[in-house]
Amino acid sequence: MKTENIYTRDEIELLSNCTLCPRECGVNRFEGGDGYCGMDAGFNIASICIHRGEEPAISGPDGICNIFFSGCNLHCIFCQNHEISHPGGDAGLSRQSLGYVLDQVEKILASGIRALGFVSPSHVFPQVKAIIRGLKARGLNPITIYNTNGYDKPEVIDSLDGLIDVYLPDYKYVTPEIAEEFSDASDYPSVAIKALKRMYYQKGSTLPLDNESRAMNGILIRHLVLPGHTEESKKVLRSIADELSTGVHLSLMSQYHPTPFVKDHLTLSRSLYKEEYEMIAEAMENLGFRNGWVQDMDSYKNYRPDFSRDHPFE
Repeated sequence: MKTENIYTRDEIELLSNCTLCPRECGVNRFEGGDGYCGMDAGFNIASICIHRGEEPAISGPDGICNIFFSGCNLHCIFCQNHEISHPGGDAGLSRQSLGYVLDQVEKILASGIRALGFVSPSHVFPQVKAIIRGLKARGLNPITIYNTNGYDKPEVIDSLDGLIDVYLPDYKYVTPEIAEEFSDASDYPSVAIKALKRMYYQKGSTLPLDNESRAMNGILIRHLVLPGHTEESKKVLRSIADELSTGVHLSLMSQYHPTPFVKDHLTLSRSLYKEEYEMIAEAMENLGFRNGWVQDMDSYKNYRPDFSRDHPFE
């Protein structure tokens, strides 16, 4: 693969002995995708599409151009995007050139879309940076959204300062045993809170909006409430309140839907009960959180993508 004018020297070194994410596999991504994420050093992208189902401040009135990267540095057993995130996913691998990616993004931005989201970018942040550089070279400066699972190295978040406008991280768990069972990452809680602190250091609690109520800068933390795990959700909210601020913007999600991978799981094999979600929404209010979004209980019907289609969410 040619690297001239695509990656910087530092990025080439990182990809040659991959330590991009906390897994630190040490593989040479230029020689193949033998690491945990299964991705090589190319632009492995499952979909570039308009997505209108994000939080109102993220989607804006017209939607966001989302780049869905293939592979992931977490293998969550309940992942709604398992088609593209899990190894061997049916729709997961599509190698594209940087020029093609830029052309597709430019076409969508030309339609009036103002924001560009990078979905599951933790294992491919050099590719994210290359795309941003390429767009700037074309005179394009969309609002950039870093839509991450939260399993990011703090130094990576530091390196994104000035490139990313809005951080959109998950904060999934605070209990190592749960993180190990559900995402194969017992260190997720300690890694995620460090990354969140770096995001918060850059952005603070404010989430400035433009005249169309679209976020221009800041951080918005997502938490998916899982069936049978309300106590864990309460602990996550308490962690945010204690470690960051109750002024930070939250998105409390009820969209959980069981996948075939959890059909025999004791708790994850069922949908979320209304009472469970309402309990966590009440806990969020009682902790003093002032900013954020909640979802309807039937939201899961709108968040079941099919990545074999050109428009996975439509």
